[in-house]
Amino acid sequence: MAPSRAAVGNYPPDITPAESDQLLFTIKDWSIAHGLAVRPPPALVASEADPLGILATTAPVTLFPSPFPRVCFEQAKSIQKDYNQLYAAIAQDEEFLIGIVQEIIEVDEFIAELWQVHLKVKQEGYTQSLALGLFRSDYMVHQGDDDTTPLIKQVEFNTIASSFGGLSAQTSELHTYLSTHEYPLLEKFPQDESVDLPENMSTKSLASGLRYAFETYIKSSPIHQPCIIFLVQDPERNIFDQRHLQYELQGHQAPIPVFRVPFSEILSQTTIASTSKRQLLYSPPSNPSKTFEAAVVYFRAGYGPGDYPDSKAWQARLQIERSNAIKCPSILTQLAGAKKVQQVLATPKSGEENSILHRFLSSSVANIVDLEKTFTNIYPLDSTPSGLSARKMALDPELCKGYVLKPQREGGGNNIYRSAIPPFLESLPETHWKSYILMEIIDPPPVHNMILRNGAIEKGGVICELGVYGTCLWDANTKEVLHNEGGEGYLLRTKGDKSEEGGVAAGFGSMDSCRLV
Repeated sequence: MAPSRAAVGNYPPDITPAESDQLLFTIKDWSIAHGLAVRPPPALVASEADPLGILATTAPVTLFPSPFPRVCFEQAKSIQKDYNQLYAAIAQDEEFLIGIVQEIIEVDEFIAELWQVHLKVKQEGYTQSLALGLFRSDYMVHQGDDDTTPLIKQVEFNTIASSFGGLSAQTSELHTYLSTHEYPLLEKFPQDESVDLPENMSTKSLASGLRYAFETYIKSSPIHQPCIIFLVQDPERNIFDQRHLQYELQGHQAPIPVFRVPFSEILSQTTIASTSKRQLLYSPPSNPSKTFEAAVVYFRAGYGPGDYPDSKAWQARLQIERSNAIKCPSILTQLAGAKKVQQVLATPKSGEENSILHRFLSSSVANIVDLEKTFTNIYPLDSTPSGLSARKMALDPELCKGYVLKPQREGGGNNIYRSAIPPFLESLPETHWKSYILMEIIDPPPVHNMILRNGAIEKGGVICELGVYGTCLWDANTKEVLHNEGGEGYLLRTKGDKSEEGGVAAGFGSMDSCRLV
């Protein structure tokens, strides 16, 4: 059902300056005490003012959980395991990915370099057939023509560095705390309405996926003490989000050694064993005489060209890929997350339904139709009839206002919106257009909230984007899915309705949680 007027129209409540001060006081202290934090951005604290990098600040967060249709929340949770299975199958379908890569390889150097890494390892021979996916499928609510039945439409599917699992769980805990101890004290907060906050197990769920892969690896008799390596950027503002996963793995009754390795330090801190298995060996800089064997390498870096400034960075990626460690993700899994793949999945063949899903999912998967319902209109910008038609829409000064242009990139801040599309395309050679997709913009129902960012409150209309996490481990040799879990954790990112981008780390969005209505 649609959100009620009581739940949305009068929510959040008007608060007095004194009430606002009390909420901010509570949120700022609770967030630091519980790790709902980030390193401060340079715009807030200049690097020379914090040369040792010791400061932390509250992550951008909403003062209240945003209303979100229960039917949409349940819809997104119910199909996550099927999405996991779909993308695991895509990552194992080299023939399909070759077709995707060949369309954009000439004009996208980053995709071309990733593909070259895969080809080099394939020629030598992969030693590890297992691959791990920590996925996140992102959606926005589409109200529908009848204005009564909201649906979710997929914005994108993330196969690498699916972030904010750690902070999203803490955000839900914060809003649960506020709903118990602070909201009832607000004069205009509706006392007769409960704040229905779903449980958010994102930290435990993602850590469980990493643990399952680790435990599967150690069955193969490692030659050194096994560990998990987090490959990270340096410096990393979003470090606490990653630390929550690390502490969950280390705080278990069977703790796992976890090490953070800057992406730029792969070659200096890891080596390949001279064995047929090519184990990935790691020696901590603090204790070089100690050797660990990397069972799982979890990428929180390496998803964009900025992490590959030179040939050594690509040598480092090749070293990881050719090793025996379970990669999260492998090169092929990362490529499966390309926007071009999403466009191909969402574009029906001429005169057919989206039968391409049947290539990856068996007829026993009952939710193929449910997956298709989440697709929005996405078009190629190639020289096919569909692509030529999309080019006309993208260049039209009026029609372009309903679309967003997306490259094959992750991390936020890469998209081109509405009226900015025609001049952007015209600035590029037409041969480069095919590396982009054109997606119809989803216009969600209006929601209001207040956002705390860098100590100041922003108030007004907001747009919410729901991400649902899933974990999946599969064997490319046997085609068997060994582990598939999804829907236990979620991320709600909220931004002002005048902002196009929504990335929290990129400085656009804020952490939020769902008030189911």
